[in-house]
Amino acid sequence: MNLFAYAFMQNAFMASTFIAITTGIVGVFVVARNMSFLAHTLSEVGFAGAAFAVFAGIRPLDGMLLFTAISSISVGRMSVQASRREASISAVSSLFIGLGILFLSLSSANASYATTILFGSIIGISRADVWQLVALAAGVLITLYFGYRRLAFDSFDPVGSAAQGLKSKYISIYFLLILAVSVSIGAQIVGSLLVFILLTLPPNVAKYLGRTLPQMIVISVITALIGVWSGLYLGFLTNWPVTFFIAAIEFLFYFLALWYHHRTN
Repeated sequence: MNLFAYAFMQNAFMASTFIAITTGIVGVFVVARNMSFLAHTLSEVGFAGAAFAVFAGIRPLDGMLLFTAISSISVGRMSVQASRREASISAVSSLFIGLGILFLSLSSANASYATTILFGSIIGISRADVWQLVALAAGVLITLYFGYRRLAFDSFDPVGSAAQGLKSKYISIYFLLILAVSVSIGAQIVGSLLVFILLTLPPNVAKYLGRTLPQMIVISVITALIGVWSGLYLGFLTNWPVTFFIAAIEFLFYFLALWYHHRTN
């Protein structure tokens, strides 16, 4: 059975490849900067943005980009202090989930459309959507290429970074915007509710298996790619949700990496 004989599968594999590469790389810095909580919060923000887009009659991805970009910096600054992080996450998540439900109720969208926003629908992605995702992913990767050294230094050695005079505040803002875009494009395959899967599980696998930053990036990207490609293939064969397979595969990788880490340490 030739999967690529179908245009929708061609679109799905092209989009998921760029999404996996982007989230795999960005996720390494998310874990290094202890921002997994923020990736989860931005997923709820993305849901509200997509719901607003449905209400306003624009593309869901555009709404996600708008909401996550605006919210990432403010949410990130609110939760810098660990003492108020939990309260900030709860407050922001509750607000945006409520807004998402409100926008969906005010629009003419049905329950199935809400499910698509929450859990993704990579199979139904169009070629125009693919090119938009590719352009956004390429933009993220290009900016990471030029900002790689400073971001890596600030993420893995914040004390040394400050001692060298690097502007951590601006690096943080730069990364928060990158994370916002990554959440928005990652939600296209696993949905706004589960986008943190691709931003946290592959890089955590890499954390246990990799010894250097380049190794961690390669392992994270490979883990993400195997997850999304296998998920698409199994979803095509069984007609089960692609997101389920991606989540199960990434969890399996994480469990095996954790087991290996405990066995060797």
